[in-house]
Amino acid sequence: MALALINERTRAPIATDVELASTRATRRRGLLGRDSLSPSSALMLTPCVAVHTAFMRFAIDVMFLDIDGFTVKLVSDVAPWRMTASVRAHTVVEMAAGSLRRHAIALGDRLYLQT
Repeated sequence: MALALINERTRAPIATDVELASTRATRRRGLLGRDSLSPSSALMLTPCVAVHTAFMRFAIDVMFLDIDGFTVKLVSDVAPWRMTASVRAHTVVEMAAGSLRRHAIALGDRLYLQT
C-alpha cells in the first residue's frame, strides 16, 4: 500500500512514495547503500531525533517533526558525512535535496500520512 506525505497547510503532497523505518534495523539502515532518492520519495524514521549522512553518496533535506506531526526543524542540503538533530523531534523525514524549497515547507507546518 502506497503512502503519501501531505502538508496540511497547503493540502499538497510532499512525497507520494513514503517508506517507513520504524524498527531498529530499518532506522539504522536508513538510506545507506542507495545512489539517490527520487524527488517523489521520502524516508520517515520514527522514533528518531538525529540522523547522520556518513557513508551516503548524496545530499538530503531533513524535516524534524514533533509527536503531532508539526515541523520543529528544517535542514536543507545535508551533505555526506554530516549530522543533524533536534531534541524536540519524534520523527525525521529524509527527502531528496531541494525538496524543502520545492514544496515551500515552513516551520510549524503539520504533515500527515495518507493512503
